[in-house]
Amino acid sequence: MALYYNLPIYKASYKLVIMLFASSSNFAREYKYTAGQELKDEGLILIKNIYRANKATDRIIYIGGARENLEIIRLFLRLMQDFNQLSLKKFVEINQAVEEVSKQLTAWERYSKAKLSTADP
Repeated sequence: MALYYNLPIYKASYKLVIMLFASSSNFAREYKYTAGQELKDEGLILIKNIYRANKATDRIIYIGGARENLEIIRLFLRLMQDFNQLSLKKFVEINQAVEEVSKQLTAWERYSKAKLSTADP
């Protein structure tokens, strides 16, 4: 088991969470303490799920949770962009980070499922 903070998925997720915190601080008060806080919370839970997946023998549950967190982040980002709380440039930048994490989660999930199926006789 690799140290969680050396994993590429952890590094990409950490970068995403930093972007979410930085962006939500610029939201209008109406959104900062509702959707902005929800974005930050989902980002933190995403990182927790990655840590837990790295530690667990059955990673699929935690990877699935991380994928769910990522979809909720996508939803809130789209809402904030529609409410003009994120510029188009910032929206694209954050979504690229979301895509990077999503690709890595998909690959990790595929690898874990393959490893699990070969371990079962």
